[in-house]
Amino acid sequence: MNYKDLRIIFMGTPEFAVASLDALVQAGCNIVGVITAPDKPAGRGMKLQESAVKQYAITKELKVLQPDKLKNAQFLEDLKELNADLQVVVAFRMLPEVVWNMPPMGTINVHGSLLPQYRGAAPINWAIINGEKETGVTTFKLQHEIDTGDILLQETIPVSENETAGEVHDRMKEIGAELLVRTIEELSSGRLKEQPQVKSTGNKIPDTSELKHAPKIFTETCRIDWNKTVTEVHNLIRGLSPFPGAFTFLDQKMLKIYRGEKLATSPLMNPGEFETDGKTFLRFACVDGFIIVKELQLEVKKRMNVEDFLRVYKFANTQPDN
Repeated sequence: MNYKDLRIIFMGTPEFAVASLDALVQAGCNIVGVITAPDKPAGRGMKLQESAVKQYAITKELKVLQPDKLKNAQFLEDLKELNADLQVVVAFRMLPEVVWNMPPMGTINVHGSLLPQYRGAAPINWAIINGEKETGVTTFKLQHEIDTGDILLQETIPVSENETAGEVHDRMKEIGAELLVRTIEELSSGRLKEQPQVKSTGNKIPDTSELKHAPKIFTETCRIDWNKTVTEVHNLIRGLSPFPGAFTFLDQKMLKIYRGEKLATSPLMNPGEFETDGKTFLRFACVDGFIIVKELQLEVKKRMNVEDFLRVYKFANTQPDN
């Protein structure tokens, strides 16, 4: 079967998913429906905000469904009426089996890691926090357990020493979109065979202890522990940039650090203490070096580079608050 003849339902919500939906549209795929999150109030006026995927779908005159609950009887009936051959999920919520198992060709997911590593909600963040030199994107078939389905295609992405999660995200969404189109083309032609999630070096399914996970990021994850090495702190900062942001405290106010540089020299101060010339540099001590702050945001203030910050900020003291 030609991939353009497939009836495809696309499920996604944020801007990351738009690249994949656009790639399918540009490739001539027959998108018979788009499932996305309900409109939510946002902004100062709390006006209803449409998801990035919905906004894109409307411009392409695609049918949009926005169910509150994926097991809702009316939604399931609407889904059946679309008579899809295949469903595609990119950055959406967990699907019940009655949804992901509905089309005859199943449901494909695009995941931001080299599965089986970094299963979970925040694969890009955790790969960088853990200092990985490479990550990747995987297309796979949905099954019962989250992110455990048979792999279809994978592509590796190198990660540079100072690259942030946001920068990897922006590269990955384009690479993932291209991989998705190729997956559908090969799947429809019968050339693509599903592979169980195994280690690249063998045929044995990896033991749970060998897997690195990517759970949801919580506030406690984001607080910088200056008692760690400069490399660990540097990786945390870039792994959480631009969102939700790694933070410390300065004069009892939350200070988010979005970008920094490592200085591997023994600090003559305690971890968490800082020094500055008040004009061009601000650096915090770790156990084996300094983080030189480049971009930051003080509580209730806007994000700015360190020079602009130092031009206006008056330090209350030089002692850490954490």
